[in-house]
Amino acid sequence: MTVAGRIRRISGLVLGALAVVSAVLLGAPAAWAHVTVHPSSLPAGSSDVELTFRVPNERDDADTVTVQVFLPATLPLLTVDVLPVPGWKATVETRTLAKPVQTDDGPVSQVVSDVTWTATAGGIAPGQYEDFSLAAGAVPDHAATLVFKALQTYSSGEIVRWIEVPVAGQPEPDTPAPELTLTPAASAGSGPSAPAGTGGGSGSDALSITALALSALSLLGVGGLAWRQRRRP
Repeated sequence: MTVAGRIRRISGLVLGALAVVSAVLLGAPAAWAHVTVHPSSLPAGSSDVELTFRVPNERDDADTVTVQVFLPATLPLLTVDVLPVPGWKATVETRTLAKPVQTDDGPVSQVVSDVTWTATAGGIAPGQYEDFSLAAGAVPDHAATLVFKALQTYSSGEIVRWIEVPVAGQPEPDTPAPELTLTPAASAGSGPSAPAGTGGGSGSDALSITALALSALSLLGVGGLAWRQRRRP
C-alpha cells in the first residue's frame, strides 16, 4: 500500500473513532439528565434496601431548590426512613391504608406517601447533581414495577414533572418517572444486588473508554506515520 493510501486508511479510522466518541458523548446526556432511582432492579422481597434518587440540574440559569418524590400507592413500602442530606430539609407525609397490612411486627396502617427535600442553602447548581436516599424495610414479595413519580422545582419557579410512565414499544417519554423493577425472588441467588448509585451505567462507561482509546490510538498512528515520512530522505 502506498504512503498516501496508508494515510487515507488511518484517517478513516480516526474519523470513525471520533464518530463513535461523538455519538457516545452526545447521546449520554439524554439518559443522564433524567431523575433516576438506584438500584433500578431488585429481587422481590428484598429487605433492608436503600433507594437513592439521583437528581441532576438540567438548567444553566437556575438552581434546583425542591425535590418531591411520591412513593407507590398500589404497592406501598411499609417502613421508610430518610437519610439526612446536608443543605436540605426533608418533610415526610403519610397516608392511611384502606386495609392494614399484617406483618411479623403487627398490622401496618400508616405508610409514607411522599418525601419533599427543600434546600436550606443554594440547592443543586447548574452542572451538578444530588443524591437523596431512603431506607425501606422491605419491598413487595412478588415481581412488579414500582413507579416513583417526582417533581423538581427550580429557583426560577419552573417545575419539571417526572411522572410519565414508559410504554413498551413506544419511544421513551421526555420526563419519565423513576422506576424500580422487582424481579422474581428466585433470581436472588444469582448474586448481590447492585449498590445504590451504580444504576446501569457501567456499559456506557466501558463504551466511552473504548471509543476514546480507539481515537487516541488512531491519532498516534497518524502522527507516527507522518513523523517517519518526514525523516525519510
